[in-house]
Amino acid sequence: MVVRQEISDEVWAVFEPLMPVPAGRSRPWSDHRLAVEGMVWKYRTGAPWRDVPERFGKWNTIYKRFTRWAEDGTWELLLAEVQKQADQLGAIDWVVSIDSTIARVHQHGATLPRIKKGSVSNCKNPLVEPENHAIGRSRGGLTTKVHLVADGKGRPLGMVVTAGNVNDTTMFAATLDDIRVPRERGRARSRPDRVLADKGYPSRANRAWLRARGIAATIPERSDQIAKRRKRAGRPIEFGEEQQQRYRGRNVVERCFNRLKQWRGIAMRSDKLARNYRAGVALASILIWIKTDLINTP
Repeated sequence: MVVRQEISDEVWAVFEPLMPVPAGRSRPWSDHRLAVEGMVWKYRTGAPWRDVPERFGKWNTIYKRFTRWAEDGTWELLLAEVQKQADQLGAIDWVVSIDSTIARVHQHGATLPRIKKGSVSNCKNPLVEPENHAIGRSRGGLTTKVHLVADGKGRPLGMVVTAGNVNDTTMFAATLDDIRVPRERGRARSRPDRVLADKGYPSRANRAWLRARGIAATIPERSDQIAKRRKRAGRPIEFGEEQQQRYRGRNVVERCFNRLKQWRGIAMRSDKLARNYRAGVALASILIWIKTDLINTP
């Protein structure tokens, strides 16, 4: 019997071929499946690494392997690979939705010194640890924010992890830029057909960024923007009945957050490094893609 924190045989049949293999004369790794199941158990339960059950192997071995793969970009490559397989099956809905969610930072994850300078720009590279470790102080205390873009079926396509006090609209372009779905031939696809977003994103800079890339948008204006537009000449933003019907599909990103936050280690961050926390989100995202599209496919 497979318990909830473990990986089924069907899922592992897709996961196993993606695993890295030892290079050269390096020491062979212990069983990948047990190690990955230990990582899944840790993030599903939100428990400390030291509490990972012995049936998965030594906790320190599992932690070191997880951290190494977070540092060298392995988790990013695995996520891109499952997205590539889904794209080959024609299973990606390229009408995407973007939003952010907050995660409280546990006291065990807030022990490293933080520097504010340059931290936002560093968050755009998942392999570079930001100086503030993506931890900021807001009304809810110490928090981390996950900016995420989901496809039309609610699967993660791209994400950026920042401090919780970073404004959503400033990370709009960086989050969409994180979309990179590889293809057999040519460049990876990075442009969706349409972007759905709420009233936290309708800045002039964001709309100009979308127009420059030929990406359609469904983003309602705020009341203050509408009032300012009435005072000057110019064409108003179109948001009629057709746009309103499209906008109803924006909730897929909320459903994506709901699925991710079933993992308690994601709902409350205990990782000291932003890089490791993002890797935990990537691990959960990989399993979401596999379970929704890649099980029992030819």
